[in-house]
Amino acid sequence: MQEIFFRLRAKILLVSLGWLLGVAPALAQSGPTGWWLDQTGKAGILISPCGADFCGRIEWLKTPLDASGKPKTDIHNTNAALQARPLCGLQILGGFVPAESGGWHGGWIYDPKNGKTYTSVMHLAADGTLHVRGYVGIPLLGRSEVWTRPAKAPAPCAGV
Repeated sequence: MQEIFFRLRAKILLVSLGWLLGVAPALAQSGPTGWWLDQTGKAGILISPCGADFCGRIEWLKTPLDASGKPKTDIHNTNAALQARPLCGLQILGGFVPAESGGWHGGWIYDPKNGKTYTSVMHLAADGTLHVRGYVGIPLLGRSEVWTRPAKAPAPCAGV
């Protein structure tokens, strides 16, 4: 009788271990960390943990230089003192924490196209895309983008 229980426990352990080994990589990829291409495909954002929350920086630009051949800067920022900072390496996401309903909330997103910062939420869709919504006041008053993972990590533009 003890031998039957021993074999049963051994099988349960092996099945559990196999499940963990097979599912753990998928679970690791189900979070927001890693490379994402914005909806236009012109910017690559690298999302990573920042303490207890998640943040993201522009780490790749399809066109990293402006018309004069210099690195693009944050020219639309409403704070004139920040307009000279480079877009490459610029933090555009921050403060995201897991939401009970899934996804991440409590964050903010900066739009370098207009120089404004918005409250933001994001979630992974079943197809593996990241839905990012920036809004003012309530989520209903906002705009969403769908970001995709690149086939391979782009070469970071730092030092352009």
